[in-house]
Amino acid sequence: MKVSRRTVLQITGLGCITMAVLPRVAFASRNSLLSLRTGVQPGDRTRIVIETENRPSYSLSYPENQLVITVSNTQQNTGLKPNLASGTLVKNLTQVQDGDRLKIIADLRKPIPEIQKSQIMILEPNGDNGYRLVLDFMAGNSATVAASTTNSASSSTASRKYVIVIDAGHGGKDPGCIGKNGVKEKTVVLSVAKKLKNKLDAEGFKTYLTRSDDTYLKLADRAAIGEKRKADLFLSLHANANPSRSMKGFSIYTLSEKASDEEAQKLAETENAADKIDVSGFEHFSKDIRIALSSLQQHAVAEMSEEYANICVRAFRKQGIEQQKGANVRHAPFAVLRSSVPSALIELGHLSNASEEKLLKSDSHQTKLVSAIVRSIKNYDFDV
Repeated sequence: MKVSRRTVLQITGLGCITMAVLPRVAFASRNSLLSLRTGVQPGDRTRIVIETENRPSYSLSYPENQLVITVSNTQQNTGLKPNLASGTLVKNLTQVQDGDRLKIIADLRKPIPEIQKSQIMILEPNGDNGYRLVLDFMAGNSATVAASTTNSASSSTASRKYVIVIDAGHGGKDPGCIGKNGVKEKTVVLSVAKKLKNKLDAEGFKTYLTRSDDTYLKLADRAAIGEKRKADLFLSLHANANPSRSMKGFSIYTLSEKASDEEAQKLAETENAADKIDVSGFEHFSKDIRIALSSLQQHAVAEMSEEYANICVRAFRKQGIEQQKGANVRHAPFAVLRSSVPSALIELGHLSNASEEKLLKSDSHQTKLVSAIVRSIKNYDFDV
């Protein structure tokens, strides 16, 4: 039985991620184990998520009917009870302290092959969670697993088009930020959104805009469009402004109730203020969406959003687009990202910087931005 990503969200609370391997880094300070959990993924895959305070340095070994994850310089958490989902290959997860190393032993119902590097990822903290080492695997030998991965990807691609909702920020009576030479944020992001829709449609995606003209929309209404269209990904496009005219570069944000830094918090307050222009606040958002943001499903959406955001950063860099100094992915309580759809807010650059204002207005740079976003979406694994 094929399990959809939305079903997995409802059952497990564990989000899907694009599988990539990030380098392991050793830390001088003692690491702490925060949580252990398992989940079921499409294609009869089992997922183990190990959450730690610092970025984990790890190794894997495969005793008979076991998977042992050894995390360096980490103290066991004797009071921690693993959250084990039903229907996985994992019967039990136990902790064993081995000097300064913590061994997390997964007792398995069936033998597994060595986990492919493409099925392992470390997710960065998102404000509500610490670092997460994520491992996906299935029973069988290496050849069986490889064939299953290939067949699953090809069949899912052929079965349907992925739905992308593009939100051009601001609009109508809300111009957003305005550059020194009069370039308005609402105009820039709408132009980029239209170009992006055309390109994604040509690439075989099903794409919708929250607005296609100079219209004002409440933040709640924008998020609701993603829900209504049953989007696989929701992207909100913006242009930034900063008191420092020298500040420039793109930045990527995901939703978190706690901002990753003071600047992220201020930006969220500025963007959220759009709903204070003669409109009511966020209290009319549907009960179903509020529930979807809570508990286990919130973890799923957060992990999938974080996954896409990291891919997006890499795509912008490959395109040669300058990044704002600071964290690769930032987190803040953006109202427009409050839904059960994986989402990210992309600040395309700074209108407060004279050189970037000129760039953001230009057709060639907008095309460059679109190419980076298209690359990130094509590299995002919707099916895992």
